[in-house]
Amino acid sequence: MRFYALALVASAAVLGACGGGENKATDTTKAPPAAAATPTPAPGAAAPAAGAVAKVAPTGATVDIKMVGDDKGYRFEPASVTIKPGDAVRFTMVSGGPHNVAFDPSTVPADSKAQLDANMDQKISELSSPMMMNPNETYTISFGGVKPGVYPFHCTPHLAMGMKGTITVQ
Repeated sequence: MRFYALALVASAAVLGACGGGENKATDTTKAPPAAAATPTPAPGAAAPAAGAVAKVAPTGATVDIKMVGDDKGYRFEPASVTIKPGDAVRFTMVSGGPHNVAFDPSTVPADSKAQLDANMDQKISELSSPMMMNPNETYTISFGGVKPGVYPFHCTPHLAMGMKGTITVQ
């Protein structure tokens, strides 16, 4: 009982200290002070920051890869695809989630890393898509502006189980 009484007294003291203060009447006959003029940005897309790379939309075909986890294991179907610059790759979560698509920054060619990262929306980190939790969720990556090369990718939660693949841009 003593504890509850002490807690009640302490709470009342805290509330009393937080409330109150001066309560000055407001003069409503004066005009409110003028707000500082803030320049409004011009309509349209914002320009990327200095040194930043802008997203490049796909201009070619879209290749589909399924993300599967079942009694046969965790895998991408197909695990390897070959595309042309400007194509897109759409990943569809089928089963066994959560899944994501991640590229190891050390394996992505340096001259394409910034562009590939800029082409990935809603990333959870550099070169890593958000997690897909539900069947039929999709995530599409544009390879617009990405230079030819081999781009190994994986599913972060299932990397240890061998869920890997490669995208070759010709």
